[in-house]
Amino acid sequence: MRTARNGRLTRAWLWTAGVGVVATGAAVALLPNGAAIGSSAGGGDSGHESRLQRDAALVVQAGATGMTVAVEGADGEQERARAGVAELGTERQVPWNGYYRIGSDTKTFIAVLMLQLVDEGRVELSDTVEEWLPGVVSGEGNDGSRVTVANLLRHTSGLTNYTDLLFGDPELLNPENYHEERFLVRSVEEKVTLAMTEPPGWLPDADDPGGETRWAYSNTNYLLAGMIIEEATGHSWEREAHERIIEPLGLDHTFSPGTSAYVPEPTAHGYLQFPGESELTDTTLQSEGGADGALISTPDDMNTFLRAVVDGTLLPPERLAEMQETVPADDFGEGAGYGLGLVWAPRCGEGEPGLWFHGGTSFGTVSEGAVTEDGEAAASAAVFTLRFEDQEQQEAQDEATRAMIDNALCADGR
Repeated sequence: MRTARNGRLTRAWLWTAGVGVVATGAAVALLPNGAAIGSSAGGGDSGHESRLQRDAALVVQAGATGMTVAVEGADGEQERARAGVAELGTERQVPWNGYYRIGSDTKTFIAVLMLQLVDEGRVELSDTVEEWLPGVVSGEGNDGSRVTVANLLRHTSGLTNYTDLLFGDPELLNPENYHEERFLVRSVEEKVTLAMTEPPGWLPDADDPGGETRWAYSNTNYLLAGMIIEEATGHSWEREAHERIIEPLGLDHTFSPGTSAYVPEPTAHGYLQFPGESELTDTTLQSEGGADGALISTPDDMNTFLRAVVDGTLLPPERLAEMQETVPADDFGEGAGYGLGLVWAPRCGEGEPGLWFHGGTSFGTVSEGAVTEDGEAAASAAVFTLRFEDQEQQEAQDEATRAMIDNALCADGR
C-alpha cells in the first residue's frame, strides 16, 4: 500500500490446525493497549527463544496489534510463532494457524487455474479478452482486442485499477463509510465497468500484446481472469479453485467466503488506521473481494500451496516456466520481477537464490509469505494491522514482516 499522492492513494487496499500445540518459548512485545504477549511452538527447546519468535515480536514492536507466522521445511519440520493480541483491550493470544484474509495472494491461485486450463488446451495465453468477453473491455480508449490473458496475469495490460477508483479518495476512506458499507456486495461487472470509465495507462502493442513489458498493478486484471475461467469451464472460479487446488492439496482451511463478511474462528481482529485518524478501527467485518482477493486461508495451508506451486505439484514444467517469466516490478522491491501471479526477488542477497512470493492486503490484515526457488521451504504470516495514515510506521511493520520471512527461508537466517 502506498500513501496518498496528489489527493489519491496510489495503490489501493486490495493489493491485495495448530490447536493444542505446546508452547516452547515466550517473547515480550509492548502493544498499544499495554498488553505484552508472545509465544512460539516447534523447532526449539523449552528454554530457547527462537529467531522466528524474536522476529515475530519485532513485527508487533513496529506497530502490529497481533500476528502469527508458520514455517515449513523440506523434511516436514514446522515452526510457528505469534505475538501481540487477538483483540485490543484483551490479553487473548492470536491463535495458532488462525484463519485470515489472504487478499491478493488469491491471484496466485487464479494464475495456477488459468495455466492448468492452458495445459488442457482450453485457453491460450495469447487469447484476447475480447475473444472471451466480447465488449467488456471497451470505452474511454480501452480495447479488449489488445489485451491478452498473459497481459492480465502479468499486469501488463495497462487497464485501470478499479480499487484506485473505489478507495483512492482519502476523504471517503473513513470509519463512518467503512461501517456503512462493510456488508455491501459489489458485483464483478460493477467493478469492471467502473474501471472502464477511465482510459488505460497504455495499450499493449497490437502486433505482440503478450510481449508487453510495461507493468502496473491492477486488480481489474484478475477480475477479468476470473470471468474468463468461468467462461472456459462453465463453473465459478471458486468451484474450479476448490476442485483443482484446494481439495487435491488437502487445504481444509482455505475457501472463498462468497458474500459473507465474516472470518471463521479461530482468528484475530483486523485493525485499520484510516487517513486522518490517529486511532485504529476494528475492520474485521467486510464483504468485498473476488478473483482478485477473496480467499481466506491459514499459514499452514498457504505454505502447502506455495510449495506445491513452485515444486511442480500443480503445474507441469512448461507451464511453471511460463508462470516464472517475469517483467520488472520494482514495487515489490529492488530487482523484483512479476510473472503470472507470482513475484521473484533477490531477497536472500547477492549471489544467493531468490524467493518466490506475492502478498496481499485487506482492510486491516496483511498477508505475507514466500517460498524458496526449489519449493522445499515456505513461510507464511498474517499481520492484523494496516495503517493508511502513518505510512512510516506501516513501512516499518512491513519491513519487519519481510525480514522475518527472509530470515526463515534464506540460508544465513536458518
